[in-house]
Amino acid sequence: MAKAVTVDRPTSCIHGILRASQESGNQPLVFDDIIEAPGHRAALNLLERSLLCESYNIEPSELIDIMLESMLEVEEPLTVKSSRALECEMEVVLENLPIPWHHPEDAGRYMSASIIIAQYEGVRNVSFHRQLIIGKDRLAARLVPRHLRTMLDKARINGDEIPIAIVNAPDASVLLAAAMSFNHDLDELTVASALHRRLNGEPLPVVILDNGIMAPADAEYIMQARLTAEDADEGPYVDITGTVDGVRSEPVIVVDSIHHAKNPIMHVLIPGFAEHRNIMGLPRAPAIKDAVNQVTECVDVFLSEGGCGWLSAVVAIEPSSEGDAVRAIRAAFDGHPSMKQVTIVNSDIDVTDPVNVEWAMMTRWQPDRDTVILSNQKGSSLDPSRNEDGRTAKIGFDATLPLGSTDKEYLSVL
Repeated sequence: MAKAVTVDRPTSCIHGILRASQESGNQPLVFDDIIEAPGHRAALNLLERSLLCESYNIEPSELIDIMLESMLEVEEPLTVKSSRALECEMEVVLENLPIPWHHPEDAGRYMSASIIIAQYEGVRNVSFHRQLIIGKDRLAARLVPRHLRTMLDKARINGDEIPIAIVNAPDASVLLAAAMSFNHDLDELTVASALHRRLNGEPLPVVILDNGIMAPADAEYIMQARLTAEDADEGPYVDITGTVDGVRSEPVIVVDSIHHAKNPIMHVLIPGFAEHRNIMGLPRAPAIKDAVNQVTECVDVFLSEGGCGWLSAVVAIEPSSEGDAVRAIRAAFDGHPSMKQVTIVNSDIDVTDPVNVEWAMMTRWQPDRDTVILSNQKGSSLDPSRNEDGRTAKIGFDATLPLGSTDKEYLSVL
């Protein structure tokens, strides 16, 4: 927040936050005067990779290692009795919150930066789901066929609703954990707690809500709600690729209470912009790095902006044997199956600099020798070019130096 610029002029939730962000060059902003939500503020463009690392005084490659360690060594959260997010209660009227309608192509006002914490039959899930306002206490939430959708399908068969918490602006450790992917079932709050200790020196403080759900104590907003048996139209919505996702029938959430901190600031994000790509992409990097480390030393991973923070990555390695780069290509796809393209470089290349990466390709890569193409692979639902059956082709580029090479012709002096 220290680097955020304050916008004190009256700003509307309806397309106004988007316009202000674009006019500023999409720098971090805090809006002090939201027309539709007196007494509430909003902030966006805060979770860019370099800004996040700067706030913790660590390098980006260190953050990936810390996230990976937190996946492998989880920790139970610390239950506390109070939360700043529970200090104030308001009438349940979602339209009175600074929930934005960003793109004109969207169906309406969406919460895109809030997480859902759900628990059913002793199993907990923490994850991101876009939520469209469809009434004063009702939301339609896009649930992709992953953990929470499976939980809800089971609850509906049993005739149950699922109690949830909708949490906005918790500690960054919670947001990163909520967006991570795992090869086996993990309680994301235990990952968040381990990450919180590594970044803040203590486990994640949590409170137990009246509906039995555990929620981060350090947050701006906490809503108690229920995932119901009802469905409603959700969409269209401008997704991370900048393309418009269509209308689907999705589960309805009923909000029972809204609590917030004093002088609250709602975290909002613009779909398809850098913060959205970072929140989705950065938490995938540890899984990619872990997979690549199984075959060769992985130094850094960056899910590129041109790949929407999701479909393409650059991976830096320190190869020790012939074929390590090709093995790293295949391992990277295993670590993030939604990915469509991966470029492998040496550690002297800045994975975040597209010019530096292209330079490595043009000086170290031969198309007929250093390219891996995989056909008939599982694709991402975010890729509009995928086949009708959801399959796709994938490509990997080996832009690494010949093993053991010290030839000056391969090295830049600039």
